[in-house]
Amino acid sequence: MVRFMGISAGLLMLAAAPAAANPAGAAGDYPTATIADYVLACMQTNGRTRQALESCSCSIDVIASILPYDRYERAETFKSMSLTTGENAGLFRESKPAKEARTELKRAQAEADVRCF
Repeated sequence: MVRFMGISAGLLMLAAAPAAANPAGAAGDYPTATIADYVLACMQTNGRTRQALESCSCSIDVIASILPYDRYERAETFKSMSLTTGENAGLFRESKPAKEARTELKRAQAEADVRCF
């Protein structure tokens, strides 16, 4: 076995395996904090198990393969702002761009549910 700075080549290949399993680097454009937030919230809902971790990680990868990060961020912003109270929050609930963005996110999440859970 070839050694590289004290680490065997087999160990390096094993460490690279999860990246290879990620289809086309799906979440590669998403900031790490966004991915972590999604996975943590998903695990909160689906249980704090290894299976939930794998399913939730898969889920954000599928979403990322469907929605570019800027559209995901936009939809999440509309979604969170629509939960606020007051007259101005209606813009985030009722406007055409808000509805379209939330619908697009819901479709991506539904596809992720089918593929991952």
